[in-house]
Amino acid sequence: MLIRNRGAEPIVDTSAFVAPTAVLVGRVSVGPRARVMYGAVLDSEASKVEVGATAIVCENAVLRATSVGDADLRVVVGDHAFVGPHATLLGCMVEPACYVATGATVLQGATVGSGAVVAVGALVHANTNVPSGFFVPPNTIAVGDPFRVYAPGDERLPEAIRSANFAQTAFGVRTAWDDRIQRYRETAEVRAEEFGSHLADTVLDSGT
Repeated sequence: MLIRNRGAEPIVDTSAFVAPTAVLVGRVSVGPRARVMYGAVLDSEASKVEVGATAIVCENAVLRATSVGDADLRVVVGDHAFVGPHATLLGCMVEPACYVATGATVLQGATVGSGAVVAVGALVHANTNVPSGFFVPPNTIAVGDPFRVYAPGDERLPEAIRSANFAQTAFGVRTAWDDRIQRYRETAEVRAEEFGSHLADTVLDSGT
């Protein structure tokens, strides 16, 4: 399904395949011989989603760009990159010939270098730079620039995540780390405003 949002329409190369149950919203471009499979959602919001040549976006993956203040957090999937089923890419850069496995997540402001792997269930946190060729092991968390990989339950992990500045990067929210209720209220307000643009969406191609 192709949807016009904020006056922008998806552009799909004629040699690409976009499954009829995939949803492309707004300023989304899909390059030559790219494949966007069933149930995937590519949503540009006030930014852009770019899928390169012969890139693969598998079933039920979510690619969502955003714009926070002066920060343009587009999603870029480079040529020959692979995004696995149920993976989530939010405002991040996946360079050419990367592998983002099933259920992996890459957050806002992060970069995954060419040839790197984000294995099954792994998380690359906000503003983290995964070097080219590096393997982020399954179910671990990569944080920082320079980055470090943590196992779940590592006692150093909470402070590492705090230092990643996720709320400020992703939502522009600067409320104190320990004031979670207020932070989450502000986060919801930011997304309610941003997602409100979809009230005026126009379906261009229903995929039927």
